[in-house]
Amino acid sequence: MYGANTEHVDLKNQVEREAVETFLQGFHLSLDHDVDYTIIIRDQASPDGSIIATCSKAKSVLKCFAVKEALEGEGITALLISTLIDQLFNQGIYHSFIFTKPAKARIFSALNFKLIHSNVDVALLENGIYDIHQAIEAMKNKHSIGDGEKAALVMNCNPFTLGHYYLIAEAAKNHQQVLVFIVEEDQSVFPFTTRYELVGKGVAHLKNVQVLPSGEYIISSATFPTYFIKEAGERLRAYAELDASIFGKYFCSGFNITKRYLGEEPYCPVTAVYNEVLKEVLPTYGVEVHEVARKTFEEVPISASRVRKILKAEDVHSEKLNHLLPQVTLDFLDSKLGREIVEKLKLSDSAN
Repeated sequence: MYGANTEHVDLKNQVEREAVETFLQGFHLSLDHDVDYTIIIRDQASPDGSIIATCSKAKSVLKCFAVKEALEGEGITALLISTLIDQLFNQGIYHSFIFTKPAKARIFSALNFKLIHSNVDVALLENGIYDIHQAIEAMKNKHSIGDGEKAALVMNCNPFTLGHYYLIAEAAKNHQQVLVFIVEEDQSVFPFTTRYELVGKGVAHLKNVQVLPSGEYIISSATFPTYFIKEAGERLRAYAELDASIFGKYFCSGFNITKRYLGEEPYCPVTAVYNEVLKEVLPTYGVEVHEVARKTFEEVPISASRVRKILKAEDVHSEKLNHLLPQVTLDFLDSKLGREIVEKLKLSDSAN
């Protein structure tokens, strides 16, 4: 479209934000809560300068695309993409993802984005200085991971509990090699560096267990955005299937993972749906799924959410925590950083 220009939207301005939201509603889309940068293109011939196209980003994920159907093929999408990628470059980000509807994936493939996976509801593509194959190879080399058969677990550990330890130990008893992927996305009360360190120290004596950062392709804002906002709406299953398929298609084949362990989920409906999807999807990639009953204390399953509620209401020296947490986590909570995290938790509106 000759003469089209992009315009940055002030997302803090309610009028500007609502104009974008209204435009997206016409495409059965919404402006996701995590969006941090939005651009629009206006109709220069319209007296009111109505919006004719928009797209946004959330960190490195490009999303919330909409272009009036009459303007498709006019170069509008390319202009939107190039503008957002320029913004990413300005932020030092050289690898990006795109969420889109499967029918639109070919448009972005023509703009040098590679398809990672697509299902009936959503397609995920990537572009940049590496791709998922290269990322997995780099992970294998960095952590000296061999080619033998392995079991795997994916955990957030917010924080690391005796329930997490029990599940890892169960896998370690039954397999020669176990990989534990710790969710790297920093959207939890306990930061990734802390969660990763606590699990690493807590299972260091289990010599057949290797703890790894999950990276961008396992339960991340790119593969499973609804996980972090505990959104149990219609998009949940689509994103759960996307994440499960990426794990089966790329990680299980790349690391020779033949079994994935899950803990039963009696509380969180999002994780419960995710577990069900994993049990449906992973066997199609030749991967067995084993769901283990949660370790309990006083007949109640041990969970990180249970621990956070105690920390929010009581103290790091609560006697209850001695039955829910390994010593490594208890020691951390009594440290300066641990107390700072607990204090922030107490001041927060909810223990996410």
